[in-house]
Amino acid sequence: MERLDKSAFKKHSFKEADRNRAYWMSKTPMERLIAAHRLSLRAYGYDPDHPPRMDKNHFSRRTREN
Repeated sequence: MERLDKSAFKKHSFKEADRNRAYWMSKTPMERLIAAHRLSLRAYGYDPDHPPRMDKNHFSRRTREN
């Protein structure tokens, strides 16, 4: 699993930030959501290609009474 390189970040000028925003606005909403999801997985230390499965042991099934 690849690690997020925190040394790759730096302060941006307003001009650079504008270019970055323009880049992301050129992407489709789905591409932006996928990128945000992948960043969230990396931030929590999960492998983006194999996200964790939900632990279903905490849920129970009940019948509905009428």
